[in-house]
Amino acid sequence: MILDEEQQMLADLSERLFADKASVDTLRAIRGGSHGADYDTDLWQAMVESGLTGILVPEAHGGMDFGLVSAGLVARETGRRLALTPFLSTAVLGAIAIGRAGNAEQQKQWLGPIAEGALIVALAVDESGKHRPERIAARATAKGDAFVLGGEKTLVLDGPNADLFVVSALHDGKPALFAVDAADAGVTAEAVTSVDTRSMANVRFDNASAQRLDAEDDALDDVLNAGRAMLAMELVGLSRAVFERTLAYLSERKQFGMRIGAFQALQHRAAHLSVEIEISEAMAFQALAAFDAGVADASQQILAAKARAADTARLAAAEGVQMHGGMGMTDEFDIGFFMKRARLASELLGDANFCAERFARARGY
Repeated sequence: MILDEEQQMLADLSERLFADKASVDTLRAIRGGSHGADYDTDLWQAMVESGLTGILVPEAHGGMDFGLVSAGLVARETGRRLALTPFLSTAVLGAIAIGRAGNAEQQKQWLGPIAEGALIVALAVDESGKHRPERIAARATAKGDAFVLGGEKTLVLDGPNADLFVVSALHDGKPALFAVDAADAGVTAEAVTSVDTRSMANVRFDNASAQRLDAEDDALDDVLNAGRAMLAMELVGLSRAVFERTLAYLSERKQFGMRIGAFQALQHRAAHLSVEIEISEAMAFQALAAFDAGVADASQQILAAKARAADTARLAAAEGVQMHGGMGMTDEFDIGFFMKRARLASELLGDANFCAERFARARGY
């Protein structure tokens, strides 16, 4: 991917910001409960001040409107540093949901606060342990000029901290998106401890007041595709970080009087992993560019990129842990954290099997 001048500046900014502000030590503190929040508040504030929270928000609402390729540059750094922020849930999924499906008044109400970092949005879609967005039991019923919503959603990313939920529900038998204030008396969010320390919640809606987002019938597909593309880039960044850490360890660790990086078998495995990462990154960038350009098969390219990036990240994590030896799974080393993040990021919005099956179906297989 050849970046233009603005994209290269954004890539450099993101790399510097995350290198300075993001640390696996913060993840350790969040996991241990000593950070005071379940996401990196200092990093999030720095992202707000740098304008990254408005990267997909139109300029009319205070954002930069840089497109998904640019947002992917931020997601890549998120993966490299194992950063815990509401970037995916709010700046990507929330911004695109409201931008594509919200009316003018709703966009004015919520897009500005997203860009300013004053509003955390959570997308509530799934109703089971696996990603099956078409299986919707939640229902919305008209009540005067508004709606009331009932149902349950599982594993809602950043659900415990959300100010606003974007919820998929059936209305008159058809799926639609609805916005629900997290402070509504009909909303109950139960925090869930995820294996990679991400903030998640199971959320119950009991006659919660809701606004319908209905500017585009296919808005949910756009939101989910954007999220999958972001996760593909996050997984690419994660894979690169694991690869870099593993190479450094191979150059330091000695066995039989020599550095283990000199063993040809390990060199072959490292070379194979390097090629896999390059291919996955190229596919992810192509998918992001396809989404921005609105090409006809953009969703298929995104599914292929997410499936490939998920497989690559799991390979990178497994190889990283194995090349570190049994110590790789201990808290003394960070590699184990990357393995956990790779596993969960691969599952979010559809694992490799889900994406491959949807890709094959779209291609007529």
